[in-house]
Amino acid sequence: MIRISIQKEELDITSEIQLMRSRSIGAIATFHGMVRDSSEDSSLISLSLEHYPGMSEKALDEIARKATKKWSLGSATIIHRVGRLKPEEMIVFVGCASAHRHDAFDGCRYIMDFLKTDAPFWKAEETKEGIFWVSERTTDKRAVQNWLLREQKQRG
Repeated sequence: MIRISIQKEELDITSEIQLMRSRSIGAIATFHGMVRDSSEDSSLISLSLEHYPGMSEKALDEIARKATKKWSLGSATIIHRVGRLKPEEMIVFVGCASAHRHDAFDGCRYIMDFLKTDAPFWKAEETKEGIFWVSERTTDKRAVQNWLLREQKQRG
């Protein structure tokens, strides 16, 4: 089962984990991404996220489907928040459930790495100096390249 949600509302982590449970599930790995202030002077006031409805959900669903094909995942959940968020608020939740921990961990990491580069979200930071668009990080691109290299090696 794949669940995708893009929403403004805060989410209930306990409820999300409960939805992933079943008798065949032995592991649930989750990632909770928070809005953080990475500036030296703590100048972040908020982070605003925009998305393209329909396109964003489709991209997240495709990422989750690839993960469920690579690993034995009983379920995968991606919840991404949009709108204006303040530091320390949750921005993203990714959960993967499987019979064994390795599949859950790997699936969760894979989804999060591809979400950072392939999902159409636009972020703007509001600071004391003004509003600035955020671009993807080199480290995020490198994480995806590492997954793609692994896939190439596995195909031989």
